Amino acid sequence: MSDSRSGGTGKRLRLSLILTVLGASTLALLAWTQVWGTVDVAVSAGGPEPIAVDGSVAAPAITALALAGFALAGALTIAGPLIRVVLGVLEMLLGASVFLSALLAVADPAHASSAAVTAATGIAGRDGVARAVEASATTGWPYLALVAAVIMAGAGFLIVFTTKRWPGATKRHQTVRFEPVTTDAAAGAREPGRAPDAVVDWDELSRGEDPTSESR
Repeated sequence: MSDSRSGGTGKRLRLSLILTVLGASTLALLAWTQVWGTVDVAVSAGGPEPIAVDGSVAAPAITALALAGFALAGALTIAGPLIRVVLGVLEMLLGASVFLSALLAVADPAHASSAAVTAATGIAGRDGVARAVEASATTGWPYLALVAAVIMAGAGFLIVFTTKRWPGATKRHQTVRFEPVTTDAAAGAREPGRAPDAVVDWDELSRGEDPTSESR
């Protein structure tokens, strides 16, 4: 009873952590697709021009990191104990990378928006963009990416330290037992009333005997 109970707990733990990895990666990818903020850029023709900055511009690496999280969740479903530890460490690294990408975008909006500013105004260079940006505002989406990063790192930590409680791989094959078939091939005769045996009949024919004869 205790073994089945611990096995059920291990299965729930495995499923929960895999779903957590998928959910955190989804949150990071969702945040990446949204507008992370706006910057007011001074232009010579008039007043400041507001420019929206998407997450794909502010933190372009997050998409690859989130997709890597999806792949890692799939690998966890078939990985053995040692590989699960490696995957858990990788998940922590993915979370740390997402966190760093989002944090840099929040800490330096002018640099994070440089690609959008250059595309809209033609102003290039980090220093040029920094001088042109007069004000900036941040939405809540980069903070959601930070939360997703923390969840990813936490899930990786739990994967590493709970992998021994996960159930082992299920054997999807059934052992087949082969039993020897008792024949009278060595003796060269078949007991009366027994069903025909191809091996015995062939041996009898090889010796020139009639296997259908009832006299034997």
